[in-house]
Amino acid sequence: MIATSFVVAVVLEMLPWGSWPMPEFLALVLVFWNVFQPRRVGIALAWLLGIVMDVHSGALLGQHALVYSLLSYGAIAMHRRLLWYSIPAQALQLFPLFLLANIAVTLVNMFFPGVAPSWVFFLTPVLTAILWIPLTNMVLGRLNRARDSSAAIGR
Repeated sequence: MIATSFVVAVVLEMLPWGSWPMPEFLALVLVFWNVFQPRRVGIALAWLLGIVMDVHSGALLGQHALVYSLLSYGAIAMHRRLLWYSIPAQALQLFPLFLLANIAVTLVNMFFPGVAPSWVFFLTPVLTAILWIPLTNMVLGRLNRARDSSAAIGR
């Protein structure tokens, strides 16, 4: 399920959305698995996925890798604390992490002339944090259902 979720997130990131503000799907999935499975999904995978996104988007090589590594580190550092909160409260706790990721991208982009943040800069972390709620409910519900059905089969 982890690999499938990353493939879906990469495909969603690669779709041509145009100028529509969209959440960072790959960052969201990466943070989700860093919070709930920190031993299986780590900083090295975040860096590798960042390089893939850099190559796809034609961005400065290492830009997304840096941001995804920082996101992964932040999520792993706070994963035990996050599990004490409800899912909407987790989204509020993760919003600053997504905002810091956008700030890091903007700081890297500011070194190049003609690149300035737009209004989407402020909306993307909000959408990503809001999307945390249904994604977490859906995936955790599916994982718990799979665990319950296999326990029923084993009886």
